[in-house]
Amino acid sequence: MKFDKFAIAEELKTNLIDNGYFRTTDIQYKAIPAIMNGEDVLAIAQTGSGKTAAFAIPIINDIHQYKTSKRSNGVKCLVLVPTRELAKQIGEVFAKLTKHTKASSYAIYGGVEQERQIDQLAGGIDILIATPGRMFDLISQQHVDISKVSVLVLDEADHMLDLGFIDDIESVKRKLKQRHQTLFFSATINPKIKKLAYSQISSSALRIQVSPEKMVSKNVTHSIVKVEMTEKRYLLINFINANPEAKGIIFVRTQVRVQRVSEQLAKADIHVLCMHGGMEQAEREENLETFRKQKQGWLITTDVTARGIDLPTLSHVINYDLPDEPENYVHRIGRTGRGFAKGEAISFYSTEEKEKLDLIEEFIQTKIPQMKVYKEHLEAPKKVDESASIADMIAAAEASYGDFKKRKKKKK
Repeated sequence: MKFDKFAIAEELKTNLIDNGYFRTTDIQYKAIPAIMNGEDVLAIAQTGSGKTAAFAIPIINDIHQYKTSKRSNGVKCLVLVPTRELAKQIGEVFAKLTKHTKASSYAIYGGVEQERQIDQLAGGIDILIATPGRMFDLISQQHVDISKVSVLVLDEADHMLDLGFIDDIESVKRKLKQRHQTLFFSATINPKIKKLAYSQISSSALRIQVSPEKMVSKNVTHSIVKVEMTEKRYLLINFINANPEAKGIIFVRTQVRVQRVSEQLAKADIHVLCMHGGMEQAEREENLETFRKQKQGWLITTDVTARGIDLPTLSHVINYDLPDEPENYVHRIGRTGRGFAKGEAISFYSTEEKEKLDLIEEFIQTKIPQMKVYKEHLEAPKKVDESASIADMIAAAEASYGDFKKRKKKKK
């Protein structure tokens, strides 16, 4: 369905066209009318399916049509998110879609100085996107007033609730002085978290759940590789060298392993960008923005980048370590194959990680295809003799690195 079929403001329709929104995704088609009708919504949809626009469009439209001028009379919509990067990204989406409308938006999050955020808030904001920590800091300092909020959105709702933010959410709801609409959006949700989510939705409201038949997008080809922990680095190096045009994310378990694996890659003359929660916010943002602009290359990161971050040109995801939580498998590999693009995800698993693999397959309710690897894929790349001829150098490189796809075809 085209967006111009919805009864939304012309200014918003123009913004949608200018930003490449022409047809609705399934989640947008199902959620937008319900939100416009004032219903509470619990929406479960695959990563990369357009969830942000699904709630941003009706919220912006409602505020635009309600207001008589650009002047703000206080925060009308609060969007709570679990990470700084997601807050920044959603803030950018709202900024693009509020252009030329009477609605205004702003994102606040930790890791950066408060002064600029305070100055922006003082000018008046209709839509506030926030991480809980920074929001409560500014509420306590009386720079943020959410008493007039009429729409509360939880993005990555399962992660918010699972991280123990339920007390914060209840605290927020106690501060809301008027009846409000509650919207929960996520790619995954388990029965325990669903019960918590439903406890926050009005019992008289119509509950809408949009669930995909499969948790993994059909645009993502995903597979597993059995490899011992000590051989993972060689497999990774050989894969990267065999795919020089690729652009991808490498997920590892901890901040320490980000550093360790990046150093191992550097020794093989493979230089990657890094991202984890222990880095300064400015450095995190700079690395992520640099990576966005690259046509090829790799970002190595922890699960801080697993949820919500939109990198539309990503061709590959590699799970160097399997995630501790099976839900994060879906979120990680969902960084590729977004929208209408195709993507490939490969997960390395060692003997010690077999239990984690079993939990992932149980969660997604399917067996993940196993990729065959050859002995040379698990060995350190051979160093090329600098005195050798060009032909010898090429032959040595081909023998060392090989092409996974060609090898896979030859196995039969």
